[in-house]
Amino acid sequence: MLFNPDPIKFDLPDSDITYYPKCFSEEKSQIFYEKLLAETPWQQDDITVFGKTYPQPRLTALYANNKNSYTYSNITMQPHIFSPIVSEIKSIAESITNTKYTTCLLNLYRDGNDSNGWHADNEKELGEEPIIASISFGEARWFHLKHRTDKNLKAKILLENGSLLLMKGKTQKYWLHQIPKSKKVKNPRINLTFRIIK
Repeated sequence: MLFNPDPIKFDLPDSDITYYPKCFSEEKSQIFYEKLLAETPWQQDDITVFGKTYPQPRLTALYANNKNSYTYSNITMQPHIFSPIVSEIKSIAESITNTKYTTCLLNLYRDGNDSNGWHADNEKELGEEPIIASISFGEARWFHLKHRTDKNLKAKILLENGSLLLMKGKTQKYWLHQIPKSKKVKNPRINLTFRIIK
């Protein structure tokens, strides 16, 4: 089930970013993808940007081993208790990253029209140097990065099926990231972002 991929360490200043391209076999990735798609209690919240409110351009769900809510972009989510499948994926993420996670925010990008704008995962409850382990199943999507102050510092990573992206250290303090829209993408992608809420 688990490959032993050679991690790719990104040499970007003010960051600590590692990409593990194939943590899961194609077969296991497909099983996880189908179960998560069918069994997750997906929701679509309204988001307000520059005074305008509209449906968030993706579906989400929150799981945790506690009752701590999570607030981002003026959306407060209440967690479900970890399901067996999310717990199984969490254990794998913990073994690869050597970190114990309390919470998982899942995103469902239904096609290339669904996206996530520029942001950092720097909410207070994530602590000074958040650790985010992001696992992808389904359609590959580009993940864009840009430095907050040095406009020349940019990067992009293709997040492939069965991969894990680990961001820690000062990454969220100095870098923004996004999943842009894409007319080429026709199929869904499920993204599990494991994190620690104090």
